[in-house]
Amino acid sequence: MSPPLLKLGAVLSTMAMISSWMSQTLPSLVGLNTTRLPTSDTLTQISPKEGWQVYSSAQDPDGRCICTVVAPEQNLCSRDAKSRQLRQLLEKVQNMSQSIEVLNLRTQRDFQYVLKMETQMKGLKAKFRQIEDDRKTLMTKHFQELKEKMDELLPLIPVLEQYKTDAKLITQFKEEIRNLSTVLTGIQEEIGAYDYDELHQRVLSLETRLRDCMKKLTCGKLMKITGPITVKISGTRFGAWMTDPLASEKNNRVWYMDSYTNNKIVREYKSIADFVSGAESRTYNLPFKWAGTNHVVYNGSLYFNKYQSNIIIKYSFDTGRVLAQRSLEYAGFHNVYPYTWGGFSDIDLMADEIGLWAVYATNQNAGNIVISQLNQDSLEVLKSWSTGYPKRSAGESFMICGTLYVTNSHLTGAKVYYSYSTKTSTYEYTDIPFHNQYFHISMLDYNARDRALYAWNNGHQVLFNVTLFHVIKTEDDT
Repeated sequence: MSPPLLKLGAVLSTMAMISSWMSQTLPSLVGLNTTRLPTSDTLTQISPKEGWQVYSSAQDPDGRCICTVVAPEQNLCSRDAKSRQLRQLLEKVQNMSQSIEVLNLRTQRDFQYVLKMETQMKGLKAKFRQIEDDRKTLMTKHFQELKEKMDELLPLIPVLEQYKTDAKLITQFKEEIRNLSTVLTGIQEEIGAYDYDELHQRVLSLETRLRDCMKKLTCGKLMKITGPITVKISGTRFGAWMTDPLASEKNNRVWYMDSYTNNKIVREYKSIADFVSGAESRTYNLPFKWAGTNHVVYNGSLYFNKYQSNIIIKYSFDTGRVLAQRSLEYAGFHNVYPYTWGGFSDIDLMADEIGLWAVYATNQNAGNIVISQLNQDSLEVLKSWSTGYPKRSAGESFMICGTLYVTNSHLTGAKVYYSYSTKTSTYEYTDIPFHNQYFHISMLDYNARDRALYAWNNGHQVLFNVTLFHVIKTEDDT
């Protein structure tokens, strides 16, 4: 509060000085500094012929100087020197009067500002007192939050150590890519300056080395789901569409299976573009009706659940024949343990980077999810894991790198809520949201080749992008 108070004192001091100056200097400006001024109550008779004379001077209640003068007779020459001096004096007095008014207004404004600042400082003082009282509580809470964050980050330390091993290699790749980009750009300006075959070999060599580096990427952990991208709108509210994760890069066939029951027709398209345009290339009439929407195409064959049974069918697209069929022991079927939306979705067949899987529930596991790894040729169960997550409470599920991810609903607001790792036989609760744009998901499967989730969303065929956290294998890894 000190600076505003100093400013107010300076203004009042300035006003006093101006008043004193007017009372002492005014007579000298008109050439009457030798004349003795009477008091405000005394009347002195002065002849008008003597020119302009100060009659009286005093101060008003506000401290301003008031002067009374006697003018000469009217027939005096207008160019009289004392007349000019008086006019100049009046102008100066008027200017000073206006300046004093401005100073007065500023003084009042600054005074109000001082009062406002005083109120604010009192409020701040009270807040500081409250903060001091709560300091220990706040520090304890913040310390606990920081400790929990550190506990979450501790598992990342060994992962970061592995990343350090390949840091120089990745830096070298970046530098080579930057150099090649510069060279290729220069070719546009100087054709023939570099040998094309040599550059081509350098590009091929770099591509090979990058592919070798990519092979070091182990299976990743799901971190984020983005999208969806709407590919097409077709069919009923429920269905499935898919591509083969083991197909070559040039083979982009799409298979389409509308409805969750009472159907045996599978439609094939040569590419995503043909699927979007509706250019169907072939249809297959299966020997059995399917149940649910949780089918999978894997290595050229279709795997599906036979209607009203717990039997799994392997059907070859190339031969048009059933290659294998096997009963999934104890698995519930025909809406005994479906996902939350029903639709005979008791048995979910899926594939990931590791192989072929079946997800279902049994009475022996109290209706909770069971994960079984299958032999893709014989459909024999290689190994099973029993989880504690109720199958009927799951919206959908999918496998990535041997870990099952379960959503908590098939409706708007769904998120990946639970995961179970078959590698460690452990589970954790997660919180990975995704946008259920069309309000009802009846099929959600991961494709390892595309690194994407295929979904049937209320008659819309959509794709979700996934972000995985990878661990780079080093030369020391076995």
